[in-house]
Amino acid sequence: MPTREMLFSHGAALLRMRGIVLSSLCLLMHLLQENIATILVLENQDLQDSIKPQKVEFHSLNFNNTLHWQPGKARDARDTVYFVQYKVYGQSTWQNKADCWGIQNHVCDLTNETSDIQEPYYGRVKAALAGVYSNWSLSCRFTPWRETVIGPPTVAVVHSSKYIILKLQAPRSPYKGKRGSKIPMTNYYNLLYQVFIINNLLEKQHKVLVYEGKHKIIKVEDLRPGVSYCIMARTYVPMLDRSSAYSSRQCTMLK
Repeated sequence: MPTREMLFSHGAALLRMRGIVLSSLCLLMHLLQENIATILVLENQDLQDSIKPQKVEFHSLNFNNTLHWQPGKARDARDTVYFVQYKVYGQSTWQNKADCWGIQNHVCDLTNETSDIQEPYYGRVKAALAGVYSNWSLSCRFTPWRETVIGPPTVAVVHSSKYIILKLQAPRSPYKGKRGSKIPMTNYYNLLYQVFIINNLLEKQHKVLVYEGKHKIIKVEDLRPGVSYCIMARTYVPMLDRSSAYSSRQCTMLK
């Protein structure tokens, strides 16, 4: 018969074996947890990279300043939402744009936030999907006065038997003056009007510059009766050497 000492020794050996098995199981579980955590981190990193917004940039027309971006590589992820911040160059603190916080659009209106047209600004956007947030995507520096696109003037044509009277009106900014009306772009720039006329009898419809200056009412003479003419105008900023697009054609015929 086994003695008590033998039984005690055998039991101790079993406990040691069980301890080794438990230790091995714990080590295996720990390794599995580390691998799972690593896989999750890698998957989250891939998702972060795939939803990160691309091509973040300001678009501006007559000081209507909007931040635009393109979605990341995960273009099928319709549930992606975006968050927008902005700041003045040199400031350390970013400001949240409340109306563009958790949106699904790819554009954010920052007109009011960038109303000091001489200041340079930055915008940035990040995306979120399934609880995962991308890193921020930063725009280039944007200074409204230098970079806004000035639109063409509106043109009204008054007919006469011997000449044409043109009434030009400069485009307006979104900002309002003391009387509540929108401020014209002529308040911000030394704008010139360029007026072109097209004789529709000519094969190539060559545009001829008939006026350049600041007057809002232009008289165009020396036109042939019975000939169709089209008028187009644009704005020009000499300091920036920049022209607007052409206004829509206004066509008429002298009788």
